[in-house]
Amino acid sequence: TVVIVDQNWNAQWESSFEPIIVDEQCLIRAPFHAVEKAYPYTITIEPKMSFGTGHHATTHLIVSAMLPMDCTGKTVLDMGCGTGVLAILAEMRGSKAIDAIDIDEWAYENTLENVERNGCNAIRTIQGGAEAIPTEARYDLILANINRNILTRDMHHYVRHMNPGASILFSGFYESDQPEIK
Repeated sequence: TVVIVDQNWNAQWESSFEPIIVDEQCLIRAPFHAVEKAYPYTITIEPKMSFGTGHHATTHLIVSAMLPMDCTGKTVLDMGCGTGVLAILAEMRGSKAIDAIDIDEWAYENTLENVERNGCNAIRTIQGGAEAIPTEARYDLILANINRNILTRDMHHYVRHMNPGASILFSGFYESDQPEIK
């Protein structure tokens, strides 16, 4: 039997959790991080139990892909929103209406908190899977950072909700999954 000394696990996690900077344009940090330099976009995320701090390559890649995009006036779907970081960036980049959807209750609650924390008001947070996409919704940009099986299963939902000329960014799958995704 191994006995683990009781400690403040949250403080332990916080001590190793570093802010990230994407392409020298976007700082993603927790509320307990000091802001040492100004960036065009600073997103404050309390990750709790949700995915999407920007530390994972898939989130980092989508943030990097979004930065040069013109999001002004666009409608956006952040499917599998996790912490809401991508939806928050979409609003900061000028999107007019964003739906952030996650099936996980903790992610849904965490997104609500992070949307408020970042002063966002164009984001509608919805709990559910692809079936929860509002029937009338049409998007100019769809962000889906989810695994291959869910992406391929739900792709027809995304396509049905795309405006003509819309863009879609997929992440969360292996390089070897590309042929099936395409």
